[in-house]
Amino acid sequence: MVDRHMSLKELADEVGISNVNLSKIKNNRVAAIRFTTLAGICEALECQPGDILKYESKQPA
Repeated sequence: MVDRHMSLKELADEVGISNVNLSKIKNNRVAAIRFTTLAGICEALECQPGDILKYESKQPA
């Protein structure tokens, strides 16, 4: 978002989701995300899912 000079509200409006839901996604407070939402975010930010997602194992190290 910073690289694209886009606010949370602008991105939420472009993707078609609420500001609150996008904030929850951004702050890792969701257990799941719809592929259509992920695709919309990637399209708006001109990126790939791997650019914004990171897998974290819940298994103890």
